[in-house]
Amino acid sequence: MTAPMIAPFVELRGVSRLYDGGPPALDDVSLTVEPGEALAILGPSGSGKSTLLNLIAGLDKPTSGTVTVGGNRIDTLSEAASARYRRAQIGLVFQFFNLLDDLTVFDNVVLPAQLAGAARSETHRRATELLRGLGIDRHARAYPGRLSGGERQRVAVARALMNRPALLLADEPTGALDTASGTDVRRLLTELHADGQTIVLVTHDRMLAAECATRTIQVVDGRITADTALELAR
Repeated sequence: MTAPMIAPFVELRGVSRLYDGGPPALDDVSLTVEPGEALAILGPSGSGKSTLLNLIAGLDKPTSGTVTVGGNRIDTLSEAASARYRRAQIGLVFQFFNLLDDLTVFDNVVLPAQLAGAARSETHRRATELLRGLGIDRHARAYPGRLSGGERQRVAVARALMNRPALLLADEPTGALDTASGTDVRRLLTELHADGQTIVLVTHDRMLAAECATRTIQVVDGRITADTALELAR
């Protein structure tokens, strides 16, 4: 008996993104990401990498084409529905952490669950579990400004994982870190993927791509110019 086909978790079909007065940021891009895959998007500055990530996150909409995540059309969602989609399905990690400096580490981490209306007891249990698992539970009552870059990025990852997202999106997660902190974050993302987390990341860090990703795509001038599976090289 033939095994049933598993649908891609992320699927872009013929996606273009145009802005006024310039060449397309993305030009007729088609792409799939399978459940459990770790995809690294590589390319020079201005190539369209972050635009691609933003479309998957529902932070931007294509000028043409379709974006489907988890079987749902993301490109047709209203602004409110896009926000609900991100709370329910997406974890976001940014280069410069985007933590709230007037909240403690613990309060930064629980914020997505609070916005989603989760029960307080479950929210606190989950945050405690994440902080302990990421080795930063001792900083739970500290403020982000007192932490190193690597520690702040671990807090950002904990926050991104708070609602158990089906998809983790990371935009240059090691870009603002020193060598040692970058190594820690690469190890963390590798461990998350080994546990089954689906990851799409934008990076200039080829070491991150080599260690964490099972596949890379190269984006140049808004087009995918290479698509390489890395399983055999691991």
